[in-house]
Amino acid sequence: MRSSTMLETSCGYLLQELKMIWDEVGEDQFEREKVLLDLEQDCLEVYRRKVDSANISRARLHQELAEAEAEFTHLLLSLGERSLPGRPEKMAGTLKEQLDSITPALREMRLRKEERVSQFRAVQGQIQKISAEIAGQSEYDDSSSVVVVNENDLSLKKLEEYQIELQRLHNEKNERLQRVEKHIDKVYNLSAVLGMDSSMIITKVHPSLNELCGMSKNISDSILAKLNSTVKSLEEEKQKRLEKLRQLGRALANLWNLMDTPSGERQLFRHVIDLLSVSSEVSDPGSLTSSIIQQAEAEVKRLDQLKASKMKELFLKKQNELEEICNKSHMEIPSQSEMDNITSLINSGEIDHADLLTSMDEQILRAKEEASSRKAIMEKVEKWMLARDEERWLEEYSRDENRYSVSRGAHKNLRRAERARITVNKIPALVDLLIVKTKSWEEERKKVFLYDEVPLLAMLEEYNMSRQEREEEKQRQREKKKVQSQVVVEQENLFVSRPGTSSRRLSNGSLNGGFTNAVPLNRRVSLGIQHLGSNNINSATQSISFIKEGRKAQGEKMFARPSLAHLRDETASVVSTFSGPVSP
Repeated sequence: MRSSTMLETSCGYLLQELKMIWDEVGEDQFEREKVLLDLEQDCLEVYRRKVDSANISRARLHQELAEAEAEFTHLLLSLGERSLPGRPEKMAGTLKEQLDSITPALREMRLRKEERVSQFRAVQGQIQKISAEIAGQSEYDDSSSVVVVNENDLSLKKLEEYQIELQRLHNEKNERLQRVEKHIDKVYNLSAVLGMDSSMIITKVHPSLNELCGMSKNISDSILAKLNSTVKSLEEEKQKRLEKLRQLGRALANLWNLMDTPSGERQLFRHVIDLLSVSSEVSDPGSLTSSIIQQAEAEVKRLDQLKASKMKELFLKKQNELEEICNKSHMEIPSQSEMDNITSLINSGEIDHADLLTSMDEQILRAKEEASSRKAIMEKVEKWMLARDEERWLEEYSRDENRYSVSRGAHKNLRRAERARITVNKIPALVDLLIVKTKSWEEERKKVFLYDEVPLLAMLEEYNMSRQEREEEKQRQREKKKVQSQVVVEQENLFVSRPGTSSRRLSNGSLNGGFTNAVPLNRRVSLGIQHLGSNNINSATQSISFIKEGRKAQGEKMFARPSLAHLRDETASVVSTFSGPVSP
C-alpha cells in the first residue's frame, strides 16, 4: 500500500514537472495529450507484464502441487496400499503451505518403493537365472544380467506370484528335457527315410542338441518350437514326396500300358510302383530320397515326349475322321485355325492329352449323332440335287432347235427328256417335303440346318422363287405364242380367200386387227425380258427359244400346202401392210 502511494506521489511530481517544461517550451495541447497517452500505455504494459509473471508463478505452484499429489497417489497404487498414516486426507492453506505439507509423505513413499523394488529385483533375478538354465545356458552372469522391474505393480500379491513362478520353473526343466529327446528321435527316423543328414539338421536347430558337442542341451521355448517345426516340416516333406512318387508311379503305369513298355524297363522303377499299394507308414530308410524322385520324373518326361508324338498322330487321325463325317453330311467343319492352335498346344505340352482325346471323341460322337439325324433330310436333298440337274438338262435340251432332227443318239435324248419331265414334275412336292422336314429338324435341335455352311431353308425358298419366276415366264411365252399363232392363222385365211393382186392388200379391219394384236404381244415380250433381268438371262434365252420353236412349228403347218412363190407373195403383203398406207 505504501509502495502504491509512493508511486502515485512520484508519478504526480514527474507529471507536474513535465507540465512546467511544456509551459516553458510552449508545447501545444495536441502533443501534450499524445505524450500523456503514450505514458499511460507504457504504464499499462508494465503492469500487465507484472500480472502475467505473477500468474505464471501461481500456475507453476499449482502444477508442482498436482504432480506431487499424482506421484503420491501412484506410489500408493503401485505398492498396493490405500493410504499413509499421519497424512491428512484434505489439505488447507496457501499453495506453498500445501506443497510443504505433502513433501515429507512423498519422501517416505519413495523410500518404501525402493525397498519393494529391491525385493522384486531379487526374486526376478532368481527367475532369470533358472530360466537361463532351462534355456540351456551353462553360465549365467548375475552382474551382467539386467532385471527389469515393473514399477507400476509392486504389490505384495505380485511378489507372491513371482515366487510361485520361480517354483514352477524348477518343475518344468525335467519335462522339457524329455520333449527335446522325443523330437530328436523323430528327426533321426525321418531323416533316414528321406535320405537326409540328421546330424546336420539337429546342429542347424542348435549346436547343443548334438551329443558330439559336449554341451548341455538347450531346452528353451524357441528350441522346442524349432524342433517341433523341424519335425513337422520333415513329416510334410515325407508326405509330399510320397504323394509325388505315387503320382509318378500312376503316370508311369499309365504310360507303360500306353507305350507297351517291356518288363525289363519297368523293373528299374518297380519300387516306385510298389508305393501305390503301401497303405501303412513308410519307414524303410532311403525309400523317399530326392534322387529317386528325379529319376522317376526324368522317366515320365521321356515317356511323355514319346506319348506326345503318338497323341499328335492320333489327334490328326480323329480330326480327319471328324472332317470326313462333316463333309459327308455337308455339315459345318471345325475351323482350321482352332485345329492348328490345338496342334501347337500338343507340341508345346500345354494341353492334357487324355482330355484332348476325350474332347475329340465327344465331338465325333456329336457329329455322328447329328449326321444320323440329318440322314433322312440329306437323302431328300440328294434327290433334289439330282432332280435339279435333270431340270437344267431338260431346259438346255428344250432350247436346242435341232433336238428333233435325225441325228445319232437323238432317240436316247428323247427318252431321257421324258424321264426328266417325270422327275421335274416331282420337284415341287419334294421341295415342300424338304421344307417341312427341315423346319421340324430345326425346331427339335434349336439350330439352323446348314448345307455346306448355307441354310437349307434359304436354298429351298430361293429355288421356289426362281421356279415360280420361270413358270410365270413360260406362261407369258405360251400366251405370246398363242397370240402369234392366231395372227398367222388369220393372215393365212385372208391370203387363201382373195386371189390375184388382192392378196397383196388387206382390209382396214384385218390390218387393224393384226396391228392391235401384234403390238401388245411385242410389249409383253419386252416386259417379260426386262422382268427377268441379267441374273435370269438363261430363263429369258429359254423363253425366246420356245418362241422360235413355236414359230417354226406353226410355219411348217402354214406353208405345207402353198408353193414357194405364194410364200414370197404373202411375205411381201405383210411387209407392205406394216410399211405403207392401205389402198381404198
